[in-house]
Amino acid sequence: MGVGIVLMLVGVLGFIPGVTTQYSELMFLGPASHAMFLGVFQVSMLLNIVQLAIGATGLAMSRTEHGARNFLLGAGALYIVLAIFGLIVGVDSAANFLSLNMMDNWTHLALGIVMIVAGWLFSRNRAADRT
Repeated sequence: MGVGIVLMLVGVLGFIPGVTTQYSELMFLGPASHAMFLGVFQVSMLLNIVQLAIGATGLAMSRTEHGARNFLLGAGALYIVLAIFGLIVGVDSAANFLSLNMMDNWTHLALGIVMIVAGWLFSRNRAADRT
């Protein structure tokens, strides 16, 4: 539940001037969006919406242990794919439709790994509880 709430909060804060600097340069998508969440992470409206959607999914799936585990594993894998995509297409490429910068990419990679490890540990703890 906590991960879902944090991701939803990040998605909402990405739309708030002040928290997101260069807010007037926030575009719906693409590398031309130069708005910076916390002055560090390049964001677009689409990326904020994606964060909100992933967070809402996590919140909904956290109602059961099985759902929470699956969310951590699935969303973790999604964030790793997102990081790899960002690293492959590059910051200034037209294919960078989510407006990812290098800080986004490395953060998504770290978040994905942490989420997968948490999902795996959650599975191990539940299996140990059953024995």
